[in-house]
Amino acid sequence: MRVALFITCVNDTLFPGTGRAVVTLLRRLGCDVEFPRAQTCCGQMHVNTGYPEEGTRLARHFVDVFAGYDAVVAPSGSCAAMVREQYPRLARASASRTSATRTSAAPVMAGSGTPGGLIAGTAETAETAETAETAETAGAVEGVAAGDAPGSLAAEVAELVPKVYDLSEFLVDVLGVTDVGAYFPHRVTYHPTCHSMRILRVGDRPTRLLEQVRGLELVPLPGADECCGFGGTFSVKNPAISAAMCADKVHNVATTGAEVLCAADNSCLMHIGGALKRQRTGVRIMHLAEILATTEATR
Repeated sequence: MRVALFITCVNDTLFPGTGRAVVTLLRRLGCDVEFPRAQTCCGQMHVNTGYPEEGTRLARHFVDVFAGYDAVVAPSGSCAAMVREQYPRLARASASRTSATRTSAAPVMAGSGTPGGLIAGTAETAETAETAETAETAGAVEGVAAGDAPGSLAAEVAELVPKVYDLSEFLVDVLGVTDVGAYFPHRVTYHPTCHSMRILRVGDRPTRLLEQVRGLELVPLPGADECCGFGGTFSVKNPAISAAMCADKVHNVATTGAEVLCAADNSCLMHIGGALKRQRTGVRIMHLAEILATTEATR
């Protein structure tokens, strides 16, 4: 199976060991893993901050880079969710804008010779464009519809999106494994990050994988389904609320007596890990991929 590693910005910049762990793990399981060097940001922070057109350009680039692979695997539920949840919407909205532009550029017919006719024509065009955009956006919620023009962004997104996976999804659902041959003799607690849990709905896949790691003691995390407060730009826009949420998460982690806090998103681990370190809890953070890639031979 030809698999592309979608590393994501945070991992590429701050946690390169996670990318190496994914490659090690997948190759150990028989996958032909490639790293497309032309890949860039998925556009999540652009869209979340109100710049959908910039996000659409990045979506277009993502599709161009990752087309042709059997699967695209990301060590980030957040970025995988961006591709699967937002790209169809972006593609539809882009098609709507293009359609609206063409409509508004067309000559106004009856009554266009007078100012009143021009105003009426413009109002009708705006209403038509608004209605079309609403319908297109609603359609994107259900996924990209069949019948999109071949070669359009919507059609290419529809083809690629089903091949994009969070790591745990790929291991359990595609490769059909939960025991990956890992060995990690430590007490571990797992934090299910918001995007992986609420958008991708990975469920218990990560914990099923951790339960099969030899030597690992998995302990439940109180309030596991509560957000850590990172949320990307949320932590920048709402620092006080973010810090309070993180404090609750750190308190819950400390009560487990775990040596290691594990998650499937390094962005959340970075947020929680900073507080754990400042409070000198002694708890270290590790991405799921790094634990699963560890064997007796590599410890």
